[in-house]
Amino acid sequence: MIRHRPASVTLADLEALDRDDPLRTLRDAFMLPDGVVYLDGVSLGALPRETPTRLHEVAARQWGQDLIRSWTVHDWIGAPQRVGDKIARLIGAGRGEVVVSDSTSVNLFKLLAAACRLRPDRSLILSEPGNFPNDLYVAQGFQGLSDGRIGLRLVSADQIEAAIDEHVAVVLLTHVHYKSAAVHDMARITARAHAQGALALWDLSHSAGAVPVNLNAAQADFAVGCGYKYLNGGPGAPAYLFVAQRHQATTASPITGWLGHARPFDFIDDYTPAPGIGRFLAGSHPILGITALEVGVDLMLRADPQCRVDKSRALSELFVALVESRCAGQGLELASPRSPEARGCHVALRHAQAYAVMQALIVRGVIGDFRAPDAMRFGFAPLYNRYADSWHAVETLRDVLHTAAWDRPEFKQRQAVT
Repeated sequence: MIRHRPASVTLADLEALDRDDPLRTLRDAFMLPDGVVYLDGVSLGALPRETPTRLHEVAARQWGQDLIRSWTVHDWIGAPQRVGDKIARLIGAGRGEVVVSDSTSVNLFKLLAAACRLRPDRSLILSEPGNFPNDLYVAQGFQGLSDGRIGLRLVSADQIEAAIDEHVAVVLLTHVHYKSAAVHDMARITARAHAQGALALWDLSHSAGAVPVNLNAAQADFAVGCGYKYLNGGPGAPAYLFVAQRHQATTASPITGWLGHARPFDFIDDYTPAPGIGRFLAGSHPILGITALEVGVDLMLRADPQCRVDKSRALSELFVALVESRCAGQGLELASPRSPEARGCHVALRHAQAYAVMQALIVRGVIGDFRAPDAMRFGFAPLYNRYADSWHAVETLRDVLHTAAWDRPEFKQRQAVT
């Protein structure tokens, strides 16, 4: 941990912390380009060195040589449950409660439908304005398909618990807010939902592998999450979903696909759901995508959980302290909770020219991202980010702001992806 006040901390101090870091050897497991400070694991995790080798082995030998036999010989058919059980260890779930399947969007739709079917006498999905837009869009789409039976109600974060009443079927929240990194109290909100007869569905996309998550301790009902952020599964990696064991026998997926059938290779016309979490599968598994995701999950499981949490909090705390001591008077505003216990693994800073400032940083080798209308996000992945990264990022930010290096036309031209 940092033993110096921000005004007195030096780069040498931080390099010493990196040498003593119990997770330092895991950085070598990632392919990180020289001269780049990568602080965007909150959007896309870095590439594990083993991933290209594993993908080549699965493609060239398993697919290339063993062909269709690999569904059995290499247990391709069991990959969603096998990797799901590994992810379960990161999010406080049990064996048979997590399965890798489809995208976060598709999984969210499945679980919203499952939750509303469990509460047929209730008519509301409750969430908050400013939740990750994808989650609200999926909820709006499901609302449209319900022919007016299901409504979507949005209330501010501080009003969520008070708004849970006898009309709410399911509370849909993102555990760590995608922009601000504010963390919801999962256990308290879930308990309030249950006390009112409602269910709780959590989006863990900015949580898994980043902050402590214990779904079963919180008595969560459902959860979804993506595989390409802190789990380092690669762009477009398969997502996962969680259904608590107590609900599995009475829930059903609205997408009654072939591989969610109890006996898919009987090839019968009528659908019967598979037992357990397998009923939430649908089409054939993306084996190459699951292969890459498994490499990232295995790396995460190599790290001591408490070390991961301690380091991620220390990294973000250091970054905030350095920004406030070295970039004072430059128009920055902290847009994340100040307490590291109250925020996830990223820090959001507001600036009137946030987009242009971020583009100037990226050109100089400090990669974060921008979220409209005025936020810059800097993510800290404990497996590969170093304490010295905060120093280099803040020094670059300070120079970009002090010299107005951001004030160039090319930095103000919005790209398709921000």
